[in-house]
Amino acid sequence: MRKQKGFSLIELLIVVAIILIIAAIAIPNLLRARMAANESSAVASVRTINTAEVTYSSTYPTVGYAADITNLGGASPCTPSSTTACLIDNVLATASTTAKSGYNFNAKQVAGTPSVSYYAEGHPVTVNQTGIRSFCSFEDAVVRVDPAGGTTAAVSTCAGFLPLNQ
Repeated sequence: MRKQKGFSLIELLIVVAIILIIAAIAIPNLLRARMAANESSAVASVRTINTAEVTYSSTYPTVGYAADITNLGGASPCTPSSTTACLIDNVLATASTTAKSGYNFNAKQVAGTPSVSYYAEGHPVTVNQTGIRSFCSFEDAVVRVDPAGGTTAAVSTCAGFLPLNQ
């Protein structure tokens, strides 16, 4: 009788089952880690928008804060003006329509000439998939958290949320 070489079918099935069990454990943790990374990026982006808004207001005092997030950026090569201030990268400046790290961002001035207030917000593209919470801020530059992940469209709404680290 000849000696057989290789693996039997049952041995291969056991290996495949073990791989599937490990994958079932690892994939949800990977998705949670990705959402946490997206949220961290969103907080950093809201802080970047805050800094850009203050700089914009100082640079263009007759305008006040930027009318829209697109006024804070500009396509490369960028020439600074009140409509393309070149303060943030163009990826973030267009993130109201194209997501950045699973989040959409908006920044709007509150009416007035010069504008004395603004709000900035970032919300997940798909709640519970790209992120869980949304983040907002206004001229006090405190990043606040909406645990529901909704879109913030006013300073008064943002002011009602708790600060990030509380």
